[in-house]
Amino acid sequence: MPDKIPVTVLTGFLGSGKTTLLNRILTENHGARIAVIENEFGEIGVDQDLVINADEEIFEMNNGCICCTVRGDLIRILGNLAKRRDRFDRIVLETTGLADPGPVAQTFFVDDEVRDRFFIDGIVTLVDAKHIEQHLDEGEEAVAQIAFADLLVLNKIDLVSATDVSRLQSRLKGINGLARVLPAYMAEAPINELLNIGGFDLERALQTNPQFLEPEYPFEWAGVFEFPAGTSILHFEANPDPVHTIVIAPIAEASERALRELAEKVFPLFSEPGLQVSAGQSLELAPQLCVLDTLQPCRQFSLHLDRGGLYAMFTEHTFKEFQGYWQHGGAAPLLLQAECDFNPGHEHDDTVQSVSLVCEGDLDDAKLNRWLGVLLQTRGTDIFRMKGILAIQDADSRIVLQGVHMLMDAVPGSPWGAAAHNSRLVFIGRNLDSMALQAGFEACRVA
Repeated sequence: MPDKIPVTVLTGFLGSGKTTLLNRILTENHGARIAVIENEFGEIGVDQDLVINADEEIFEMNNGCICCTVRGDLIRILGNLAKRRDRFDRIVLETTGLADPGPVAQTFFVDDEVRDRFFIDGIVTLVDAKHIEQHLDEGEEAVAQIAFADLLVLNKIDLVSATDVSRLQSRLKGINGLARVLPAYMAEAPINELLNIGGFDLERALQTNPQFLEPEYPFEWAGVFEFPAGTSILHFEANPDPVHTIVIAPIAEASERALRELAEKVFPLFSEPGLQVSAGQSLELAPQLCVLDTLQPCRQFSLHLDRGGLYAMFTEHTFKEFQGYWQHGGAAPLLLQAECDFNPGHEHDDTVQSVSLVCEGDLDDAKLNRWLGVLLQTRGTDIFRMKGILAIQDADSRIVLQGVHMLMDAVPGSPWGAAAHNSRLVFIGRNLDSMALQAGFEACRVA
């Protein structure tokens, strides 16, 4: 069987700029031969002057691209394109402005011939920066399009302020924490940014971003320092947020493993009100977890410890962003003993969010299948996307899991080798119960 044909699904609400982007794909000299499948040629299709012969189902374009109108079943059209494999390198499939991209993605799971010949490289959603919040507040289509995306193109940023762009990026991340957000105007997103995303290739995505399937935390960085007894001062030149939460806690050893174990205990503290620390103020810290909120224009605060030792510092942004350092007395800055980056969480948008799960050790295949079967049967309509890397008992390779609504597919990935076995699973959907999902996932562990 020859190499599978990559397919990019292009979606977005009415007026988001899909047609503008599609016309660019058809006319720019990007070096790729691209076939385009469109849902409704007459309504939102390619401009007439770009099409050589509008009477044919498949058209040769002026840059060697091909455009087809969807006049029949998507599977039939993909089959026809497969017969013309020598005329193009990849496919861009545009949905209508009101479409849920879920059924389109499901096509690549349910039909054996389609699955054997094609694969989804990624789902790209265009977002109208000027009007998207209205669409998000009034209906479900725009939310679903964002939730399914591997890449979000925040278009028309020239029509809103920089503050609006920042707020919109946060809101989009709240709906889909896994998707990258690419700001653009006039749909001028680089073509190479839209292709070869690897959104449905989890192992490739993890090579690009090792934190891709990690749980979301309310902090981005943690480091270990050895504090002497007495007073130490934290100096910092910048504070990314007006109010910034820091957690300082004793830790048994200076290692990434210890930081990740402590992270689970620190997690709930970020939702509690902290102490307000002003410049020069001394804080008495017992050897237990404590929350500090640093307020601008504060540029330092002091920390007094009756007993010295190793302490971990968890921050919402990386320590480098603070341009900070700890100092005890007039001595040189305290050395960073160990550090660890975390996947930062986001404010979730009402009912749609992403939930990341982790389970150490091997999973029981039968238990996992039963749990997922019941879950997708009862909640499948609310689960837009599911993706994971799983460690199954007696399996020498990682198992790569992909799901869309009630359908899922699992294939072998790379060998485990000497790596520690652990499973990571991400759900993106509506009204997800993160605690129930984690409990169900944990219950699949080998007894």
